[in-house]
Amino acid sequence: MDFWKAITVLLRRWYVALPAMCLTFLAAYGVYATIPTRYSSTALMVLTMPTSGSYRPANPGDPNPLVNPLLNFDGGLNMTASIMVQILNGPEVAGRLGVRPDGATTYKVNNGHPNPELLISAPFVLIEGTSLSPQDARTIVARVAERAKVELKRRQQVLNAPPETFINLTEMVPPTEPQAERGGKTRPAAAVFALGVMAALGSAFAADSIMTGLRRGAEEAPPERAEAATAPGEKAGSRR
Repeated sequence: MDFWKAITVLLRRWYVALPAMCLTFLAAYGVYATIPTRYSSTALMVLTMPTSGSYRPANPGDPNPLVNPLLNFDGGLNMTASIMVQILNGPEVAGRLGVRPDGATTYKVNNGHPNPELLISAPFVLIEGTSLSPQDARTIVARVAERAKVELKRRQQVLNAPPETFINLTEMVPPTEPQAERGGKTRPAAAVFALGVMAALGSAFAADSIMTGLRRGAEEAPPERAEAATAPGEKAGSRR
């Protein structure tokens, strides 16, 4: 019943609701058009141990058996992936790559889980770059991927790890074709549209309430005012 009452009010006060809805559409479209489109590209890298193993044998004549790197995962690779994520997300590496927090081109790195508590669960390094330009989004992903290899090698050299045991960072999925992110434009426009619809409905109901109140006030006017309005006519008739 309330629904049909609301429809009746809107139909009765269409001259208020219709302009308000038109303004709502224009405002939502204006917000959508003014927000620039951002593009994103991703790359997936995996940490693997060398085929000779993760340690150097004491007896060079008895080398380690060769193992497929993709079948040789352990907790150490997961921890290394976590360390690499923290390093690549740091301001020092971002500054070397020319990325500023307030710049048009940014990137973020994780291991497939945006939750920091799950950073040590997989030996992956997932890089996602965003920019106003499709080419810049893809370029920053490629640059971060190359920088990741440099940082991994440098950290292992600092720790004096044997070169033959160095962990490899292999690019499993190269930088993908940049895709437009519409969500950053759609959400604000939808919020403006929702607020505009509520404002249009509120204005229609407010106008109906005001008009109804004025009409009732006119109908319930005191009788004295009506007699005062007709008295001059009566006096003129009596003079005749």
